[in-house]
Amino acid sequence: MWPAAELLFNRLAALGDAIALREGDRQLSYAQLLSEVELCSTQLLALGARRVALALDNGIDWVLWDLAVLHAGLVCVPLPGFFSSSQQAHVLDSAGIDCLISAQAHSGFFQAAPGLYLRSVAQPPAVHAGTCKITYTSGTTGQPKGVCLDIATQLAVAHSLVQASASCRVERHLCVLPLATLLENIAGIYAPLLAGARIELMPMAQVGLLGASQFDLPRFLTALGQAQPNSLILLPQLLLALVSAAERGLPVPDSLRFIAVGGGRVASQLLQRADALGLPVFEGYGLSECASVVCLNTPENRRIGTVGQPLPHLQLRLGTDGEVLVKGPRLLGYLGEPCPDAEWLGTGDLGHFDGQFLLLHGRKKHQFITAFGRNVNPEWVEAELVQQLPIGQAWLHGEALPGNVAVLVPRFAHISDQQLAEAVTTANQALPDYARVHHWLRATDPFSTSNELATSNGRLRRTALLNHYQHAIEQLMASESCYGDA
Repeated sequence: MWPAAELLFNRLAALGDAIALREGDRQLSYAQLLSEVELCSTQLLALGARRVALALDNGIDWVLWDLAVLHAGLVCVPLPGFFSSSQQAHVLDSAGIDCLISAQAHSGFFQAAPGLYLRSVAQPPAVHAGTCKITYTSGTTGQPKGVCLDIATQLAVAHSLVQASASCRVERHLCVLPLATLLENIAGIYAPLLAGARIELMPMAQVGLLGASQFDLPRFLTALGQAQPNSLILLPQLLLALVSAAERGLPVPDSLRFIAVGGGRVASQLLQRADALGLPVFEGYGLSECASVVCLNTPENRRIGTVGQPLPHLQLRLGTDGEVLVKGPRLLGYLGEPCPDAEWLGTGDLGHFDGQFLLLHGRKKHQFITAFGRNVNPEWVEAELVQQLPIGQAWLHGEALPGNVAVLVPRFAHISDQQLAEAVTTANQALPDYARVHHWLRATDPFSTSNELATSNGRLRRTALLNHYQHAIEQLMASESCYGDA
């Protein structure tokens, strides 16, 4: 067992007969969970596993095996279902996976036991000392990158999250995001276990997440009604769906006490709408390199429009260019790369502080400079655009242009150009002139993995979008009416 993991397993043992996990009619107490984890751990060691990939749907079994790999002192590599087949193959090969836990067979592996597949790996790639989990970031270009983490760093984040939400007395947490996502793994499994809460688990389809980017709101609301959770972790798009549903009078459980939202820019207007409904929404910010959450709003310290204050286990400051820098527990290094030796880790995100609260502007590498010399972070504007009901996706471009151009994907096929235009006008009201959408185009197709304009988890591929729409933008900007509108 990894030494730092003893604290977690001692906590499981101390909680005894309290219910730890529930999935449908199946449930495990903390004592039963620990017993099953020990059995699974023994099985892995008997099979000679060293690097274990976890490719299961959300459920009790995912949690059991994740903890069993930790208990056995092996390396766990969650394999996201939203990765493409080529990305999954890259993960398996680059991490030197010799044991795959999956509901189905995979090429190159043989079945050693039900749901357990093995293959021979003569020389697994070296990992940084202490690595117990390798989480892969999808990125916006190229193959996913492996982030090596130790258990002490993961539990430091989990402990801080327990402290941050302590006043909400979370007794039931519903896992909405894939457990292969580090955020749900740390904040939705480890933190509730440390807090002695009950974790409600459902297959992804049952909770309403279908594939990489499809969402079924009725299923989601039904899942909420069944689980009656005290806490959730949502992406901005899921929060938008929940708020819109509540505004239409659809039932939202009053059991909710802490709805964490992160993973992308959240429009202040959306948070204000949630606030008006009495929904307890708390925006946060994090990155895989710091084992997920870095900053979080809490019931005691909350400021809408910010991502909250730094968690107590780390420190934040800003670089000379406004980049957010982090000091404290973090990654051991990237797989196949040297250990980082800088005292402060650069996040690649730009921001500023309002007192102790951090406000983010967007990614450093995505910022563009207009023809009038103004710096614009497109994520900010895009978040305001998709807040409007007619707009499903948005990409903003303005590098060296006299006016910013947005390419818009309507949320529904029947949305008219007039409706899109009105939505742009509404979004612009919340933006300064230099960041407003001065011109826009209707997208030919949604941004997706199939046309390589978005990643598997919905992030925009900005270079590909520019290549795809550059000619149309040039034509638009060359038109006399376009410059007149600017």
